[in-house]
Amino acid sequence: MPAVTVENPLTLPRVAEPQAVVPRKVLAVVSAPSGFEGEGFPVRRAFAGINYQYLDPFIMMDQMGEVEYAPGEPKGTPWHPHRGFETVTYLIDGTFVHQDSNGGGGVINGGDTQWMTAGSGLLHIEAPPESLVVSGGLFHGLQLWVNLPASDKMMPPRYQDIGGGKVTLLSTPDGGSLLRVIAGELDGHEGPGITHTPITMIHATVAPGAQITLPWREDFNALAYVMAGRGSVGQDRRPLHTGQTAVFGEGGSLTVRADESQDSNAPDLEIVLLGGRPIREPMAHYGPFVMNSKHELQQAFDDFQAGRLGRIPTTARTGLGHRGAGQADEE
Repeated sequence: MPAVTVENPLTLPRVAEPQAVVPRKVLAVVSAPSGFEGEGFPVRRAFAGINYQYLDPFIMMDQMGEVEYAPGEPKGTPWHPHRGFETVTYLIDGTFVHQDSNGGGGVINGGDTQWMTAGSGLLHIEAPPESLVVSGGLFHGLQLWVNLPASDKMMPPRYQDIGGGKVTLLSTPDGGSLLRVIAGELDGHEGPGITHTPITMIHATVAPGAQITLPWREDFNALAYVMAGRGSVGQDRRPLHTGQTAVFGEGGSLTVRADESQDSNAPDLEIVLLGGRPIREPMAHYGPFVMNSKHELQQAFDDFQAGRLGRIPTTARTGLGHRGAGQADEE
């Protein structure tokens, strides 16, 4: 799991353990169900079974892979619409090509992030390059959906290409952890992602036996998802392993610890830390549309069918699979 790394984390700026704050307690640990999307794309639904009041402003997150494709097997998506939220695709291994009807897009490789604000709506596609389809290879990443408040749902679409070299790299005082700040702020250090809904997104690699206690904004929620490895969360050391999400309560800091012994295929604890300011608005979610009411959902479908969410460019790529249909969810 390379993403972006450094040989010696002690050369990086360090995040000091916060003092005189209330530590966040762990409210729940939930296991992500595994499944397949479209033509057999393996995913883990990280937030399945978690009440939306603890997720807001996040909608869903999929761990895509980790999968080793044989030649001819790599899969992507067909052209499909979105409206009303932002998609964040963080690639750890492999290569993906993005294109949208608003002119955004590019190639992302391991450690890169593509941040697409669908806003009023667009069509887009995500697919492996032809070279990867021919050769096969390792593919692994995350896709996160971030809600937009009603005031921003119909804003113009926007695309951000965040190369791995732009990610803010930090460490802990003992050098036992590498912290990649993709978006938001940690202890005064800003990540490169520009967000409409205030959030923090961090990918942490925690060495066996190491512990991190990070300052966390008290007006944000807090979630921790394990991509690989084993460890514990909270001061009471609730066990947590690959494919599990921890939900934290209120407070000003959160604690994560890696077990002394890790599996041979996951030498460190690889964990994603997420926090955001809750929007606290009604949410109507069906498939690729996230709005505030059933009426707005219907309008989104009508606009899509009428071609008002954009047209597939004449230089369009073709999809190899399907992803993003989703399931109905009304809250």
